[in-house]
Amino acid sequence: MSRKSVSAKALARSYTAERTLTSVTGVLALLAGALVLVIGFGWLGTFRAQRPVLDPLAVQWLGREPVWAKVAAIALGVLLVVLGLWWFFRTLRPEGRPDLELDRTPGSELTVTAGAIADAVRADAESVDGVSKARARCVGDEERPALRLDLSLREGADLKRVWEAVDTHVLTRARESLGVDTLPTAVRIELDAAARRRVR
Repeated sequence: MSRKSVSAKALARSYTAERTLTSVTGVLALLAGALVLVIGFGWLGTFRAQRPVLDPLAVQWLGREPVWAKVAAIALGVLLVVLGLWWFFRTLRPEGRPDLELDRTPGSELTVTAGAIADAVRADAESVDGVSKARARCVGDEERPALRLDLSLREGADLKRVWEAVDTHVLTRARESLGVDTLPTAVRIELDAAARRRVR
């Protein structure tokens, strides 16, 4: 797995389902448009190309069966509204904060909460020389946890040394403690503003 794809898991919440639905909808719309163009250019016969968009047979059937047409239209409308509301609330749902089960043995279960993981990583990061403040957040799911780490560095801190300490101490310890081989992590580093001096 590339470094870019690994870090992408931690940078933002997963929008796989949203992207999949959008892609499928786009592909279906593209195929429908291509079919209309093929019919319009007469590649399937000139008679079919000259027929109106609304098939006269379909229009006649709708005229003969207005009740069934209205029922079908109402049912389709209700279905679209329900799907739209479901998708809307699904998109707005809070991002997952996974609790990791380190031991599932009956009678000796051990679960580490997302808050505990974040607090431990934050404390380790703040112990690094040059870091004034840190904030950590565990995201993803139980099977694929990820980490977001925000660091504020003191003025004059050596960025290279801070990064080496975070990589070799903080993140390695987090992986070992959680018993995972990989822990996708997005690290954001900010520099503290220099203290203002009053001019006299």
